[in-house]
Amino acid sequence: MQLQKAAAIFRKRFGESIDGLLPIADLFDNISDILVFVKDRDFRYVAVNETFASRCGLPDKSAAIGHTVSELYPPPLAEPFLEQDKEILRTGNGIHDRLELHLYPGGRSGWCLTYKEPIRGKDGTIVGICGCSRDINAHGEKERNLDALSKTIDYIHHHYDEALRLPQLAEMSGLSVYQFDQRIRSLFHLTAGQYLVKVRIDAACEQLAHTKEPVAQIALACGYSDQSAFSRQFKQAVGVSPLAYRKRMDVS
Repeated sequence: MQLQKAAAIFRKRFGESIDGLLPIADLFDNISDILVFVKDRDFRYVAVNETFASRCGLPDKSAAIGHTVSELYPPPLAEPFLEQDKEILRTGNGIHDRLELHLYPGGRSGWCLTYKEPIRGKDGTIVGICGCSRDINAHGEKERNLDALSKTIDYIHHHYDEALRLPQLAEMSGLSVYQFDQRIRSLFHLTAGQYLVKVRIDAACEQLAHTKEPVAQIALACGYSDQSAFSRQFKQAVGVSPLAYRKRMDVS
């Protein structure tokens, strides 16, 4: 949700100029476990941090500028990253908590949590994409299970409007309910139940900020059959009511 707020602040301050966001990558130059990047509408990198350049085997950050992910990453990794970017342009929705393989020094791959948000101009047009990926330190059995867990988390993000149950999700991951909850806790510092709420509230924030759908319709689209329950949970999580959040995001 912090990346969403940053993108919204960018939209208000810099309009359709992407230049104002470029220095953000510089803030993360000395953090070795986080990749930061900004892309234009054609998916070309316009800013990255030092870690990004190092992971891609580049001599410095400037070597990434103007290139696309397909030019810097091997095909098995590049293709899903490009599909994510296309999905953001198509839907206008960010990508949150995406558990995926990334490139590491020496050409090996490892697991990261990725977050991406569209950058919008004052008229709401998407002018670019900003994002970050944080390393996950996982070894042995935990690392082998992350592939199945990744698919389950992806399923949650595409089916949060349904009545998801923890036993069902744990089974998809090949874990017991207890093991599933522990893995979610280790990744997101939330219980599995709290994580489901987070995904639904994140989706509601996107819709409140960028659509004019009635709150009742958004509640249904985010897995809530009761608008009152949705409003209570939204206010508990965000601190304001859905209507107040929409007003704050300048959507009437």
